[in-house]
Amino acid sequence: HTEGGDFRQATYRAVRQGLMKAESILLEPVFAFRMELPAESLGRAMTDIRNMNGSFDDPQLSGEEAVLTGTAPAKGLQNYQQTMHAYTRGNGRLECMMAGYEPCADAQQVIETAGYNPLEDQDNPCGSVFCTHGAGFVVPWDEVDQYMHLQSVLRDPGEASEPQADDGVPAGALVRSFEAHADIMDDAQLLAIFEQTYGRIRQKRSGWKKQRRLFDGAAQKSTHAGPSPELPQYLLVDGYNIIFAWDDLRALSERNLASARDALTDILSNYQGYRGMHIILVFDAYRVENGTGSVTRIGNIDVVYTKEAETADQYIEKTTHEIGKKYDVTVATSDAAEQVIIWAQGARRMSAEELRQEIARTADEIRENYLRTGGGAPRLFDALDGSLQEKLEQVRRGEDTGAGTDPA
Repeated sequence: HTEGGDFRQATYRAVRQGLMKAESILLEPVFAFRMELPAESLGRAMTDIRNMNGSFDDPQLSGEEAVLTGTAPAKGLQNYQQTMHAYTRGNGRLECMMAGYEPCADAQQVIETAGYNPLEDQDNPCGSVFCTHGAGFVVPWDEVDQYMHLQSVLRDPGEASEPQADDGVPAGALVRSFEAHADIMDDAQLLAIFEQTYGRIRQKRSGWKKQRRLFDGAAQKSTHAGPSPELPQYLLVDGYNIIFAWDDLRALSERNLASARDALTDILSNYQGYRGMHIILVFDAYRVENGTGSVTRIGNIDVVYTKEAETADQYIEKTTHEIGKKYDVTVATSDAAEQVIIWAQGARRMSAEELRQEIARTADEIRENYLRTGGGAPRLFDALDGSLQEKLEQVRRGEDTGAGTDPA
């Protein structure tokens, strides 16, 4: 069950995997220097710079004074002021500033002296962690290629095209679809990604085939005869994902984020009042220091702010896992990685755009129902026959005062 720390750890290990496979070049810091010293000491200074594997420009001479400028490794210059002070008898001055990094001239000696063995570094491991049957196991860096579910997207410069996967699809294409796909993916795409990542899976609910639908009250279709049970419906909404996906709410958030949250809350509250499902609106608050999280009932929906170090994705995944077996759960988000996890939990997925369209359709239904019922609730005299209604309407307008009739 992926969490934020897993991605961080995977990144560290991926970098170190690359370092183990690459031909690394050891760099060292280099200083730019300026020496002002007696002309008689210039030869000694130039010899020392050469011995440091440094370089210098043509010296500038002015009478008995000389100026020498150039670059040299920091390790040679860091204590050179004392040496120069001694052979110039206190008449030399050295100025240094950082100039960048260059390949180390005696890299092999430095590496041997350091004695670092990456395979023994427990704090920075270079192996990778794979998962099978719900348990993780470590794979040494030089065996990772044998366990990878996706082929490497890297290729040699001489190759004409990207390596192909077993099914002819370019390796890495499904991964890039995660990055570029702004809308929801269908089950075939998600299944391909899931199985290439975790291996072939079998759906636990083999006896029931879920039909993807919105909240229209339609029964689920089954693969065998018999009625399909109607479960209470839950809609979990990734708040900030929706806000930044809808143009009007995103524009509002740029002026005032709290107003955008309130606007989304009102929209979902109106939607819930007509559809009747349970709605949980989740907002990230994982950066709030010492935040304990909160669940507040606003109108007819629950608004959740996550606790410190807990993202909305994590909360939604946890909640979906807990209630997915008892309730009919739909998650509204356009986060492609989140959609894979939600799909694996057996819940329905709704993109931000699909949610917007569903709410718009609901508003149209409300408007049509309002017009069909005459614009509101029945009036007091609607049940009277036509002639009596007309008589009362004349009295209301003052056209019939009842003159000539018995006052009794």
